[in-house]
Amino acid sequence: MRVLAAMSGGVDSAVAAARAHEAGHDVTGVHLALARNPQTFRTGARGCCTLEDSRDARRAADVIGIPFYVWDMADQFHDSVVDDFVAEYAAGRTPNPCLRCNEKIKFTAVLDRAVALGFDAVVTGHHARLGADGRLRRSVDNGKDQSYVLAVLTRAQLDRAVFPLGDSTKAQVREEAAVRGLAVADKPDSHDICFIADGDTKGFLAKRLGATPGDVVDARTGERVGTHEGAYAYTVGQRKGLDLRVPAADGRPRYVLSITPKTNTVTVGPREDLLVDEVTASKAIWHGAATPIECDVQLRAHGEVVPAVVTVEGGTLRARLLTPARGVAAGQAIVAYQRDAAGGDAVLGSATITAAARTSVAPEAARA
Repeated sequence: MRVLAAMSGGVDSAVAAARAHEAGHDVTGVHLALARNPQTFRTGARGCCTLEDSRDARRAADVIGIPFYVWDMADQFHDSVVDDFVAEYAAGRTPNPCLRCNEKIKFTAVLDRAVALGFDAVVTGHHARLGADGRLRRSVDNGKDQSYVLAVLTRAQLDRAVFPLGDSTKAQVREEAAVRGLAVADKPDSHDICFIADGDTKGFLAKRLGATPGDVVDARTGERVGTHEGAYAYTVGQRKGLDLRVPAADGRPRYVLSITPKTNTVTVGPREDLLVDEVTASKAIWHGAATPIECDVQLRAHGEVVPAVVTVEGGTLRARLLTPARGVAAGQAIVAYQRDAAGGDAVLGSATITAAARTSVAPEAARA
């Protein structure tokens, strides 16, 4: 099989390419140049797509013994991921740019170009399993599992994807990289948002959206308890950085409950008011059996998993949470999983959260 290996310059993608090559595939490595200004080197584990990363990917390809190219996709990345990220925050939602990058760049733009060039599939270093039955499952390394950000992929995209690392832990991947003589064996993992190298999301958004002062309001009293310089700096469930000028009557901390862009208002309240037991989501991609179906759902990256009854009609997914959850934000993905006969948590489908509500949740039912 002729495959294109997406090589980010990190240890995971390097080992994935090496494994594909060792398995007998005709592998070509490609580094995606996604930054419009790649001159700045990464800072520790922050940032990516720098000249340093490109050089690390090229050196890895040389060690493996495969051809290597750099594809400039900075404009597509900016339009599909960065602009989308800014627009979602401006609309009061909390986006997941990694999910959007997989959807729009790695498995749309890159895959389309790869197929046009005669490649059969795209290989990536994602920690997820794709079985012979075509089902996407969690990695054996739950701490590094990336099935959540891959759940947006369609059946056609999964059919042309290869994830060689799903049966290995991150520690095993690093050990293998060292044995193979790959210089990236000890390179720190990138984390946070790749295009915000300093980690200052609030500052990044402020530069693009400007200051838009508004009120912070207590949900229970209706009282203005503070001000903000931009509602885009907040997300549902946030506690820190609220700078509230009026303390709660009971002295307890307050959390962001909702964001209303139309009135530029951030609403806060006690922790129990974050509880929801009903989630509505759009743009559903469903691979599972007919619904309604009882399964587990994950409501944000690295978030808790709760049991639910999921119904999918058309492009809309509705989940009745059997255990209430907190901090459910519009713009995040809801991903449904089900333990299957193969012993893995298989992805049934995903959708983008548009609303979350509390119907019959008692505070004592909340998770600790």
